[in-house]
Amino acid sequence: MSGCDDRRLPVPLLDYSNVTVMRGNRVALDRVTFSIHAGEHVVILGPNGSGKSTLIKTITRECYPRPAEGSSLRIMGREIWNVFELRNLLGIVTNDLADTCRRDLSGRELVLSGFFSSIGIWPNHEVTAAMEEKTTRTLERLEIAHLGERSVDEMSSGEARRVLVARALVHEPSALVLDEPTNSLDFRALHEVREMMRRVAAEGTTIILVTHHLPDIIPEIERVILLNEGRVTRDGSKEELLTPSVLSKVFGVPVDLARRDGYFVLY
Repeated sequence: MSGCDDRRLPVPLLDYSNVTVMRGNRVALDRVTFSIHAGEHVVILGPNGSGKSTLIKTITRECYPRPAEGSSLRIMGREIWNVFELRNLLGIVTNDLADTCRRDLSGRELVLSGFFSSIGIWPNHEVTAAMEEKTTRTLERLEIAHLGERSVDEMSSGEARRVLVARALVHEPSALVLDEPTNSLDFRALHEVREMMRRVAAEGTTIILVTHHLPDIIPEIERVILLNEGRVTRDGSKEELLTPSVLSKVFGVPVDLARRDGYFVLY
């Protein structure tokens, strides 16, 4: 659970108002407007090329909105952030990060490095006893203590993804942002990552899931933001938006689905 109890904040965690982002000469996000409050579990769902990656990069401050009257992007009420300060308040796991972290360091070192927004521990990093203790607790909390001494290079994709989630959570962020968290995972790893997401949500950390994969939407997520061609096309409840007619329109192909044990399954 977030140590600073940001669920009581009077301002949204994320607040987008008419946000437009250019990638070269292309409009990647087009007047995007939505807000997410602490304590909400939300999925941002859309096909490949819909602007999901750009949206995440606006959160990590790798992309900035085009200046325009009436346009703003606030994180926890602020438009201007020190990136390193922001990284301690939001835990973010992306596929780019997963690729970067494939190197010869232990799972424990990778989780510890979350305190420094680095990949691994470097000579200038001062690791405290409190950091060591929190790392141990986080590995145990996510039931991956057995991965602490294993080299990341020797882990399966699913194991490495779970360690990255631990790295993102070690400093008790207000929210966990997950980018396509089950990409390239086998069935067992899919189950383990989804169960981990459920555990984190149940413990009080806000989950913001960004995906095109419907079965990743854990039962705890109640709100859906549909993104297509850089625009928010719909924003509402699962019951309202996760329907064959709505999803067929978003993804451009006929869609049929069923609901089993709180999950939505395509068939």
